[in-house]
Amino acid sequence: MGRQMRVPGAVLAAVLLLAAAGCSGAGNGSGADPGDDPKPGGATPAASSAPADGKPPSGDVLPGMVGVSVARTQLAALKVAAPGTMSGYSRDKFTHWAEQGDKCDTREVILQRDGANVTRDSQCKAVSGTWKSLYDEVVVTEASKMDIDHMVPLAEGWRSGAAGWDAAKRKAFANDLTRPQLLAVTASSNRSKGDQSPDQWQPPSKAAWCQYGRAWTTVKSTYGLTVTEPEKKMLSTMLDTCAA
Repeated sequence: MGRQMRVPGAVLAAVLLLAAAGCSGAGNGSGADPGDDPKPGGATPAASSAPADGKPPSGDVLPGMVGVSVARTQLAALKVAAPGTMSGYSRDKFTHWAEQGDKCDTREVILQRDGANVTRDSQCKAVSGTWKSLYDEVVVTEASKMDIDHMVPLAEGWRSGAAGWDAAKRKAFANDLTRPQLLAVTASSNRSKGDQSPDQWQPPSKAAWCQYGRAWTTVKSTYGLTVTEPEKKMLSTMLDTCAA
């Protein structure tokens, strides 16, 4: 019989550990780098939550919408106060419509976002397309018959806190493309609404109340604006129309 070599126990243990590590790496198959930080459940985050065309990803027609439970929480946290004075108010204190690049201003961006098959001329003006107005469900094929509504009107914003803002914040409020503050609606419905709050004016189409209530509440919550007691009560009524 040949002489047997005695391998020290520490060396043998090291060899076995190296072999085990090599097997686990070969069988991983994930291709992940050592520095990767996988999310719980192995989910890969999407590159962007916003669609390329700027339209909301769900059945809502407005961007930045929250669910009804979040809206109720926001509504409960809003400060109740009497309307402020209109002294000193002017629409000119809310710069609109701001330039958004490529010769487009905020109005044209919203017309593009809210319409279907919209075409523009060389100056970014919508020349054709189809729009369905949330407030009254009217379908329009002429851009000139559409208004861009401020969900929370500029004058209403002034009465509920914007009077104390600086010019930059008022401009942001008047041209907000990421929250549910701007939408294309028929000129007739927009002018019927004017600067009234939800207790004074509601969309003629009751099917719009859920979105309207959530949008108004989110905008007021985002900008720290106040509500009146009747306004808050009507917003709660609107949220009650949302499907469970």
